[in-house]
Amino acid sequence: MARVVSVSLVLGVLLACSALAAANFNQEFDITWGDGRGKILDNGQLLTLTLDRTSGSGFQSKQEYLFGKIDMQLKLVPGNSAGTVTAYYLSSQGATHDEIDFEFLGNVSGEPYTLHTNVFTQGQGQREQQFRLWFDPTKDFHTYSILWNPKHIIFMVDDMPIRDFRNLEGKGIAFPKNQPMRLYSSLWNADDWATQGGRVKTDWSHAPFSASYRGFMADACVAVAGGRTHCGANVGTEGTAGAPSGDWYNQELDLTRQQRMRWVQRKYMIYNYCTDPKRISQGLPAECSM
Repeated sequence: MARVVSVSLVLGVLLACSALAAANFNQEFDITWGDGRGKILDNGQLLTLTLDRTSGSGFQSKQEYLFGKIDMQLKLVPGNSAGTVTAYYLSSQGATHDEIDFEFLGNVSGEPYTLHTNVFTQGQGQREQQFRLWFDPTKDFHTYSILWNPKHIIFMVDDMPIRDFRNLEGKGIAFPKNQPMRLYSSLWNADDWATQGGRVKTDWSHAPFSASYRGFMADACVAVAGGRTHCGANVGTEGTAGAPSGDWYNQELDLTRQQRMRWVQRKYMIYNYCTDPKRISQGLPAECSM
């Protein structure tokens, strides 16, 4: 029998664990803005977001998670995507929110996307790391994963770890662990900063811009209001409370995967907040020296 793992939540919210094998977007997400520019297609197996001169679009999960392994397959805006941002992230609400970010910054035709990552704890961010990708993210779907457990936040691309934000609370560094987060995604115009610091603007003659999503999977602890819990093969399946079904709850990178991550960082990282002391006036964050 797996050991029951209990995690206390503010406001009396209880946790249940769920694994998602084949998610249906109609069941798991709400299109929250865009006036019809976000669409769920193919009987719930495909979701598309669109941006034009009038508006972008976005969606959010119906569930809130506190720890989990979240996978999503994305195919990004093709061609001249300069000025556009496709954001895919976990976030709680409020001034002291926690957040775990993937953001994809578009570029002119033939130039690479920038993959922007960040971690917010208690409303404080400025932990950006940026990467180039080793493939064209507009040609096909690729899987972008967040593994979030009590000890690590691991960012992965096609199961390749690219970043590991460790829990260093013992050293006085905050770590997201108490606030449930929804999954959000949006496609929007950010040409004031997204491409070459805002020097390259969105070319609206190429609009509408579109990004596609499929293959959502969440092996996660789901926050449930009231006294009920559920744990099953799919999110929303009623069942009995229990421990997380996967190994993600205690997972960390073994030596081989640490070496792969360091290889990616040496070869493809283009920005690291821990090597930019001029950006943060009070100096580098404490975790940069650990």
